[in-house]
This record gives sequence, C-alpha cells and structure tokens, in this order.
Amino acid sequence: MRRWAATLSAAVFLATGAGWAVLGGDGGLVTADVTGESVADGATDILLVGSDSRVDARGNPLPREVLDALDAGDADGQQNTDTLMLVRIPDDPSLGASAVSIPRDAWVAVPGLGTHKINSALARGAAVARPGLQEQGLSGPELERQANAAGSRTLVQTVEALTGVSVDHYAQVNLAGFAEITRALGGVPVCLKGPVDDHYSGARFAAGPQTVQGAEALSFVRQRHGLPGGDLDRVRRQQAFLAGLTHRLLSAGTLADPVAVAGLLRAVNGAVVLDQGWDLTSLIAHAAELRGDRVEFRTIPTGRADYRTGSEGVAVEVDPAEVSAFFAELTAPKRPPTDDHGAEGAGTGTVEADTAPTTGAGGGSAAPRGDPVPVSEPASVPPPDLTADGVPCVD
Repeated sequence: MRRWAATLSAAVFLATGAGWAVLGGDGGLVTADVTGESVADGATDILLVGSDSRVDARGNPLPREVLDALDAGDADGQQNTDTLMLVRIPDDPSLGASAVSIPRDAWVAVPGLGTHKINSALARGAAVARPGLQEQGLSGPELERQANAAGSRTLVQTVEALTGVSVDHYAQVNLAGFAEITRALGGVPVCLKGPVDDHYSGARFAAGPQTVQGAEALSFVRQRHGLPGGDLDRVRRQQAFLAGLTHRLLSAGTLADPVAVAGLLRAVNGAVVLDQGWDLTSLIAHAAELRGDRVEFRTIPTGRADYRTGSEGVAVEVDPAEVSAFFAELTAPKRPPTDDHGAEGAGTGTVEADTAPTTGAGGGSAAPRGDPVPVSEPASVPPPDLTADGVPCVD
C-alpha cells in the first residue's frame, strides 16, 4: 500500500500539533484524565472515538439548529459511540501502523456493569458517575464534562479488557466537530459502488467518486440501514472515509499550510477531548515519519452479526480470547517459517510476489521481483480490510 501516509490519528494530531505551533499555545483544547498508566510495549496505542453526544467538549449543549442541520435526530440524554478505532503506531516507524475498527454493536463485557453493546459503555459509565458528581455540587457544563470523563474511562477499560491492549492515548470527537473538520478540509473524497438513499441517516448519494463534507460526511459514516452487512459495512465505510481524509490532507499539502492548519485547529477546538498525557510534539514528529510507509485498516474478528441479546436487540458476537489473540499476533515480531525440526527457512509454503506479503503491524522488506516469499502470516490475522492506494470504493 505505497503512498498510504498515516492513519486518522496521525492526520488529526499532526494538524492539532501544527496548530499549537502556529497559534502559540493549546488553543483551548479540552483534556481529561481518562487513561491509566502507560505500558511500554513497543508501540503507542490510541483509541479514537466518534460520539453522538449532544454537547460539545466543554459540556455546552449543541444548538438545536446545529443538530437539525446534521440530521442528528432526537437522542437527548444519550451518548453512544458510533465509531471506535484502536490505532497502533510502533516505536519503529518502518514497521508501519494498524488502525483496527471495533463494531459499535459488538457484544462485550463492560467492567462492573454487565454485558452490553460496546457503543453504550461510555454512556453507562457516565450515568453511574453522574449522581455522585451532582452530590459534589457539580451542575451544567462542568457536570457534563466530568460525567463524560468518567464514561470515557469506562470505555477505555472496556476496550482494554476486550483487546488485551493498554490504551496509551484517547481522542473523542462529537457530531458537530466531525462535520466542522470536514468543512475545514474543503471536503473528503469518497467513492460508492452504488447509489444510496437512506432516510434514517440522511445519506443520499450517487454512485461513484464524490466529495462530501459537513452533514453529508456525517451521514456517509453513520449509515447502516440498507447496507448488506449492517454495522460491519458501516465499519468499512468509516475506514474508507479515513483513507480519503488522509489522502486529502497529504495530497493537498494541507499540513504544510499554516493558514489551513489554523483552520483545522479552530474546527477541533471545543469539539475534541484528548487525554492529559499527550506529548504532541514528539508524537507528531514520529507520526510524520509514517508517510509513505505501510498503514493497514483492519476489523477485529467477529462471529455472528445477528446475535440476539434479548435486552438490547441484535448485536455483533465477539470472543474476547479471539480478539486478544488477534492483537497479539498483529503486533508480534514475525519469525521465519520452520520445518518440523525447528530449522528456519523450511516453511510450509511460498508465494510469488512483487513485494513481501502484508504482515500486520510487523515489517517485511520488499523481496526481489518474482522471488518466492515465505508465507509466515499467522492464520488468525486475515488480510487488511483496505489495501488500495487512493480512495477505495465501498458499499
């Protein structure tokens, strides 16, 4: 996947960090204490969250006209997470990076709160914390901020329990912030295999390549009704959108334009919540080195997509042991195949390829054209969901 530049995290945080430099400060970005002690494991793991919260990052209610313009519908009091992606950026940039999607309807254990769809973990954690915060005298925007922080901690713990990965950093963007970021970019290129008309999400698109922004962009990533694979197809939509966003950021030279970067910072200001442990300067410098390297979009292994929960309708079945094994294999150093006696280089098969095959977050230098390449990819790690350059076309 040559010319894949970076994941959404790299794009957002490159823009944010550059904005800090341009504006000479943090620009009023909102932070919260949501992650635990970082574990040194050879990579930085970032949880990216897209929330349908009806308040901004500072706890202020979004105006009704803004919600109406975004086709947000009526969901007052809810704070579900429509997008969950765990991004792994290795300490060694040559190993590439992986962005792994977690379906919003994944049926998982929420620590201390039972088994539920993962998209409700944040809201459930916030609801549990709210009475205690009110007893402390908190109200209004500060109450909303602190409740969101508590819910975010619950979500982080839920993801860690599911994946076996220690979350180092956290970034959450709300509905309005997502729309504003796409407007600041002048739109994001996407491509659809067929026309779409979905009144639930407001998604109405023709087939083929097009550019979306604002409410259109939001409906593009939120639609799940009318898609053959439901929530899993929505995950692919989101991955394709992030690929297009990255393409736009880098091909247009946005990150090299101080004025454009300042516009991006204004868009994320008040719409994004970051954890308090960010060292943006070093992370941004490191993420920039990923340009041109291999970046893979994947989805956690899932079971039935029509798993009936009884209490919460249909969910996506997941096996935590299988998911943990997936992440362990994805980031484990790849070893040469061995024969039955343990001798290296006598693997069970080879494949003719122009370059070394994809191997998750592990590396692999290009092999000479036409040379046989050992097949050493663990069976538990399937090929990436998206491997095309540019803007992939999806359902």
